[in-house]
Amino acid sequence: MFKKIALITNYDADIIADTVKTVVDFLQSRGIEPVLDEHCSGLLPGSGLKTAYTEGDLSKCDLAITIGGDGTMLRAARILANLDIPLLGINRGRLGFLADIPANSVEDHLTAILGGDYVEDVRFQLHCQVDGDGHTVLESDAFNDVIVQKWNFAKLIELETYVDSKLVHTQRSDGLIVASPTGSTAYALSGGGPILHPSLNALVLVPICPHTLSNRPLVIDGDSVVEIIVGTPEINHASLTCDGDITGRLTTGDRVIVRKKDKQLRLIHPANHDHFAILRAKLHWG
Repeated sequence: MFKKIALITNYDADIIADTVKTVVDFLQSRGIEPVLDEHCSGLLPGSGLKTAYTEGDLSKCDLAITIGGDGTMLRAARILANLDIPLLGINRGRLGFLADIPANSVEDHLTAILGGDYVEDVRFQLHCQVDGDGHTVLESDAFNDVIVQKWNFAKLIELETYVDSKLVHTQRSDGLIVASPTGSTAYALSGGGPILHPSLNALVLVPICPHTLSNRPLVIDGDSVVEIIVGTPEINHASLTCDGDITGRLTTGDRVIVRKKDKQLRLIHPANHDHFAILRAKLHWG
């Protein structure tokens, strides 16, 4: 089923080297070819294994496995955004909402998954573009969220938000989060937003510390187009962040347009995957 598998991590730390080696040895024992990203390759010097440096290298793989935390999953999601390659996560991080295979039972879980005993979970991604001075100045993808927020000063920024060309509000705040259902358990949750089931076709708009306290999170249709216009008079005091990475600086009059990406991401989970059980465990519900 899976003949060539990419291994992706975010770390050069030796703390995960043992897990990387365990996975490599396990795959090779099954006759499966591991393909290492540059971080994994650095953890296994002299392995002689192929290193993937480009999207073209990864496109030949049947599956990608991340070793790290949810941040590593987000990095992998952006790398694989335009490739139809399923993604599986081994958790060596903290929360593990997305990377849900425990590091202490890697071999048991991989045995089951490589044998076809798993569930596939299709999630949609986000695409954003920034238009300024009459043209598009940057584009980026995100799996969790797109965030417009203040950058390097303590004052609130001014944002005008539209959904499908209809004005929602003009607000002064620290920023605005546009999150997918996957991202509803990330920064959006910390900002007081609702948890969306990952199967929903919906987006959530979460203001960050709005000056008007009645400005609350808003759930909208997932096929909506969100447009955020930066009205802050100070130049370069706002920034655009995609999945936690600062993508660019924003200036007065810039239009940030967020919509569902035309390609989906396929997550692989163990057969006993239970979204509500994960919520109970990670959020310490009773």
